Amino acid sequence: MMLIVLGVFVGGTAWTVLFSFTNIKIVPIFTPSEWINGFVGTANYDRLFHTDRWMECPALSHIGQADWQLQCRGALPNVVTYAVLSIILSISIGFLLAVFMDQKVRLEGMFRTIYLYPFALSFIVTGHVWAWILSPEYGLQGSIRQLGWTSFSFGWIADRQMVMYAIVIAGIWQGSGFVMALMLAGLRGIDDEIWKAAKIDGISTWRTYLQIVLPMMKPVMVTTFVIVSSGAVRIYDLVVAITDGGPGISSDVPTRYIYQNFSANLGQSLAASTCMLVAMAFILIPWIRMEFGKKG
Repeated sequence: MMLIVLGVFVGGTAWTVLFSFTNIKIVPIFTPSEWINGFVGTANYDRLFHTDRWMECPALSHIGQADWQLQCRGALPNVVTYAVLSIILSISIGFLLAVFMDQKVRLEGMFRTIYLYPFALSFIVTGHVWAWILSPEYGLQGSIRQLGWTSFSFGWIADRQMVMYAIVIAGIWQGSGFVMALMLAGLRGIDDEIWKAAKIDGISTWRTYLQIVLPMMKPVMVTTFVIVSSGAVRIYDLVVAITDGGPGISSDVPTRYIYQNFSANLGQSLAASTCMLVAMAFILIPWIRMEFGKKG
């Protein structure tokens, strides 16, 4: 197992980073001469961050008569938007669902199954379902208009400005049940004596959750954050199933950009992969230090 990990994962990662500084067009067998002869420094990264499809951040553009708006588009801003919203909303909703389940409600097993069911589906299935729901012609908008509300509008999937928010909705529906399960496990690990002491001191239920229970659930919260954020950075199949990067490339994400450029421009694709590796490192390294740093 150690040889497999070193050879496949560590070796593959090192290969990706090293050849991101070369002008290779096809997958090479690593030799020092190949790397030296093809070395172009940071040229791939310079081209990547000047490519509109990766990150288009023009200067302040004039809107109407007097309004100015900073408009950032491209794969990188899109995944940042998805990651921030999905992390905040899925953790918040998952925690609220866990609090609800922690009240020892009747039919708890049924509710738990309902909440966890979306997580059992693949992102491809979820994407196709939500592509139909969000379709302006056949989905929610078309159904409500057929009922008589002809002015109702919910065409986010076809709106360049709103399409990423539509994908966020599908992602939250998919992942909040899993977050609920993690949070519920943390809540069930809280000693009942804590609740008894809080009631004796006259502390309300919500203050107990916010001021006592949440700090005690720090390991669960950190682990949940790492799992959700790493999944958000790697988002691919949900976007492909719902919009395939459209309208145009307004919902493109880094993983899709990398996949589509792998055969045409391998060096730049590896540079984009390395950028994602750095983003994951910013998420994982603080968690590793927090979990294992004190234990040496």
